[in-house]
Amino acid sequence: MVLGMSLQAFTLIPVLISLTGIMSGSVVMYGFFTNKRLETLTALFFSTTVLTSITGFLFPYMGVTPGIKLGVISLVGLTIAIVTRYPLHLAWRKTYVIAACAALYFNAFVLVVQSFEKVSALRAIAPTQKEPPFAIAQIAMLVLFVILTTFSVRKFRPEPTQLRSSAKAV
Repeated sequence: MVLGMSLQAFTLIPVLISLTGIMSGSVVMYGFFTNKRLETLTALFFSTTVLTSITGFLFPYMGVTPGIKLGVISLVGLTIAIVTRYPLHLAWRKTYVIAACAALYFNAFVLVVQSFEKVSALRAIAPTQKEPPFAIAQIAMLVLFVILTTFSVRKFRPEPTQLRSSAKAV
């Protein structure tokens, strides 16, 4: 039991939050390519991705797991992204983009791990997640995110008027 729910029922909550974070984060990354800040979706991405990590800490595990370590790393990256986005008003634009893309990557990484654990066809080809199909999927995801993050950093250049208006709004 977690928070008065069965483990199966509780698990659904972080999964839905995480999928919302991945979808909104993907649109935010698209916004980097098109040089759009997408304020509402960015806030949704940050809040759901923070909640994904926090709810991950509520599972009844003994000791420190790889998932807990990844959750801590994700929260550090999210803190950097949120601080560079809001209090620093994108003054460290590259740091913001890299940290936001890294947070999205960590969510996608966990999605691949969970897919290989829960989807029977994937579990059949990589039952221990030490098999080549799992490694190939994770390497492909990493390469994709390195490429997308590189393009995001190059493309996302908010106008100075956008920066000033966000500073006034805060």
